[in-house]
Amino acid sequence: MDVLQKINYLDVVGIVVAVSVIVIVYLKWKFSQLQKLGIPTLSPSIPFGDTKKLMLGQYTFGEQFAEFYKEFKCRGLKHGGVYLGAKPFYVPIDPELIKCIMQKDFQHFVNHGFFIDEHHDPLSGHLFNLEDTKWKNMRIKLTPTFTSGKMKMMFQTLADCTVGLKTVMDKSAVEHTPLDIKDILGRFTTDIIGSVAFGLECNSLKDPDALFRKYGKRVFEIDTWERLKFIMQFAFPRNLLKAIKFKMTKPEVENFFMKAVRDTVAYREKNNISRKDFMHLLIQLKNRGTVVDDDKITDEGKTEEKALTMNELAAQAFVFFLAGFETSSTTMTFALFELATNPEIQDKLRNEISSVLTKYNDELTYDGIMEMTYMDKVINETLRKYPPVPMLMRKCNKEYLIPNTSIILPKNMDVGIPVLGLHKDNDYYPNPEVFDPERFSDEQKSSRPAFTWLPFGEGPRVCIGLRFGMLQSKVGLTTLLKNYKIKLSSKTKTPLELDKNSFVTTAEGGIWIDVEKLNKKN
Repeated sequence: MDVLQKINYLDVVGIVVAVSVIVIVYLKWKFSQLQKLGIPTLSPSIPFGDTKKLMLGQYTFGEQFAEFYKEFKCRGLKHGGVYLGAKPFYVPIDPELIKCIMQKDFQHFVNHGFFIDEHHDPLSGHLFNLEDTKWKNMRIKLTPTFTSGKMKMMFQTLADCTVGLKTVMDKSAVEHTPLDIKDILGRFTTDIIGSVAFGLECNSLKDPDALFRKYGKRVFEIDTWERLKFIMQFAFPRNLLKAIKFKMTKPEVENFFMKAVRDTVAYREKNNISRKDFMHLLIQLKNRGTVVDDDKITDEGKTEEKALTMNELAAQAFVFFLAGFETSSTTMTFALFELATNPEIQDKLRNEISSVLTKYNDELTYDGIMEMTYMDKVINETLRKYPPVPMLMRKCNKEYLIPNTSIILPKNMDVGIPVLGLHKDNDYYPNPEVFDPERFSDEQKSSRPAFTWLPFGEGPRVCIGLRFGMLQSKVGLTTLLKNYKIKLSSKTKTPLELDKNSFVTTAEGGIWIDVEKLNKKN
């Protein structure tokens, strides 16, 4: 019996050793792929490749790729290659190369490369994820919903939501209690997007536990499993992911948003309700196949336009909600941090706000907001220093000869564009840790190479909601700075460190502010 147990033990050890050898040999072979293509590499190690700090939760994706950027730049290179585990990534760092990928030779890099399964994971089929012809057709359909005219149409909804924001701020000012401003602004933008995208009063400024706020936050909460899932969608073949019914969307999030969309659409269609919001435009796309400047949500006449399915409609509403509330609240949060630590910039911006609003009877108007040029500079500098999406993805969809080289990128090669690295490059932004809105004066912008400021992406896949995001941030900051003086609370941990458990750029421990209400003559 002891002999048999010993034999079984030796068999197990032998199998483990054999498997280990196979894995090691395979990874060493994988780690030679980029060199064989002629792409400069770093020093990948088993099993992490070049992303040990990322995989162990010591770095965010943005920080990891910013480090790659620095290493390649220090070596005088225009590009390089890294391994996310065993998965190779091409990393361009030269602005001209990045311009080729994102714009000039876009036909080679149409897709982001995220996993989609519209059948098993219907909310994954949104514009940001869609690929090839599906992406192109959806982009064409949705583009009319984000024109400056449509933004003006939705403006009053944004302005109405500032009432709840002021109520929260007044309470803090009276009680002298510090505020976790990211949480407050997240609730503010949730109320805006809930109203604009769903036509619903979320009331999350009144109730921090409101359902839209709860499930919106849930999307961006990541643990070890969520981090692993994010990596799996790039590391595993798509056929395998579909076979195992892989889903990036959390089940409880899917259930909530799918029900919210279905209920909203059904109610509006049944009662023939027209509203000046994003949902109205999506319902038009569902029932009429196109966006039309009228109040009708159905059309008795026939159209040749292909209409959206309910799942497609839900996916677009979902991504609009997520992108709208999280990125804008992040941008405003970091802007207030910098304005609190640079009071002279805060005063200059407040003076512009007061000057412009005086021309419009002290009321928030679309035209007034558009006149605030220093506001633009402050927000642009915030987006430089703290880009909400600090690394952009592309996938090579057909072989590509890298300009001025003999290197050919193979089809399906993933590309990681290190936005944070570009934004912190001393060659483009001297003293990059200094917050200086004048970097975005016309003179300074014209002196910098293009494609060195990429918070919204660039080229044909530039963020379709750029105008709305900027408008939302301007409205929020205008409301706050018009009425309150912002100071940094001692509860804020400085220097800031980034939260490793967040998909978007977020400060570890939050950003806490103290609020002082300004009297009218100020």
